[in-house]
Amino acid sequence: MATTKFRPCIDLHEGKVKQIVGGTLNDDGAVENFVSEKSPAWYAEKFFGDNLRGGHVIQLGAGNDAAAREALGAWRGGLQIGGGITLENAASWLDAGASEVIVTSWFFDRDGRFLEDRAEALAGEIGAEKVVIDLSCRQVGEGWKVAMNRWQTITELELDLETIDQLSKYCGEFLIHAADVEGKCGGVDVPLVNLLGQWQGRAITYAGGVRGLNDLELIKETSGGRLDATVGSALDLFGGTGVSYEELLKWNQGELDCV
Repeated sequence: MATTKFRPCIDLHEGKVKQIVGGTLNDDGAVENFVSEKSPAWYAEKFFGDNLRGGHVIQLGAGNDAAAREALGAWRGGLQIGGGITLENAASWLDAGASEVIVTSWFFDRDGRFLEDRAEALAGEIGAEKVVIDLSCRQVGEGWKVAMNRWQTITELELDLETIDQLSKYCGEFLIHAADVEGKCGGVDVPLVNLLGQWQGRAITYAGGVRGLNDLELIKETSGGRLDATVGSALDLFGGTGVSYEELLKWNQGELDCV
């Protein structure tokens, strides 16, 4: 039976490991929750030592190429890479040590129209199992739409089960940030978690608003254990006070329930 697991993340902004408020990221910077003094490799090596597979490195804007390669090189084949991925550079990121590539913005034109032929081409080039489709989204009305360009541009693509089903043939799994609550430690987007939990196909990792073990338990119960989750600003590794890294390791090992 599936159960919700913690997946690690290394978010890079201006070449440093940071935690930011997701919806504030633009060309002028972002609201920062935490800036680490430790290197990307330090985090990658730590996750490698604890065999925390399925985590990701996300490049939040330009200027993160060297930092991303440092993290991937510290654990070859152990981390996914996202941020600025295209058909032209996807294979080179796999060569640099990424387990899979994560793609959002390249699948859309500048007006936010989804280009399905690009998803088909990328899956054909590197194999669908090496592609993670990022459907990070923002709430629009009663539903959600995928957001691109650092979550600042709302696309035409509705995030619903039909969309997930349509795109599943082009990837091995999905990554979905709830951009409206990302970095705020204010709780998860429960209606979104409920929607995603109904999907029983490819693996989905949810990110956004997780404050601690209670929220992991909520994700587990609401999704029937079908969603994995990342923990960012609430985690002590990133300056947070909501949950400790050791607690999350115990959670993954089934040694710790909601407290």
